[in-house]
Amino acid sequence: MNTLPIEDMSNTFIEHSFIINNFVVMVGKQIKDSLCRVLGDGVQYQWYENDNKVIIPDASINCNTRDRKNVSLTGIPRMVMEVISESTEQYDRNEKMEIYRKVGISEYWIVDWRKKQVEIYLNDGKEDGTTYFYLYKTVTVENKDELQLVMFPNLKTDFDELFNI
Repeated sequence: MNTLPIEDMSNTFIEHSFIINNFVVMVGKQIKDSLCRVLGDGVQYQWYENDNKVIIPDASINCNTRDRKNVSLTGIPRMVMEVISESTEQYDRNEKMEIYRKVGISEYWIVDWRKKQVEIYLNDGKEDGTTYFYLYKTVTVENKDELQLVMFPNLKTDFDELFNI
């Protein structure tokens, strides 16, 4: 499988950053008084389930930011968001999604700014103890009022604000 080096983000569009910033601002102002933090791209994680390799989500909500290894967080975020583009889509849908499943992230959003679409995946367990992501909901302009963080039902999310690019 082809892996994308973390430095190789040269083909990402500015819309990619707009979406991330919109999410961080929208959620961040609502959780500033809690133990949880919304973190934008540039924050790196290291997990033993991923052989301690560094991974950098586009955005995450983490309620365990005290667990660190040097400059990396080791606590598992409850929610991760990736904004896909042509250069990152396969990596985000395959390799990163598998890493997030293995470490136990509960909610995974794949945001496509080109299609104005959010795919919300939830991590569930099987009887044998293994886990899997399933597509919980796809949100587009047609059902934009259904955009909601499943793991944080009290936080308000706004489709138009997220895609304000």
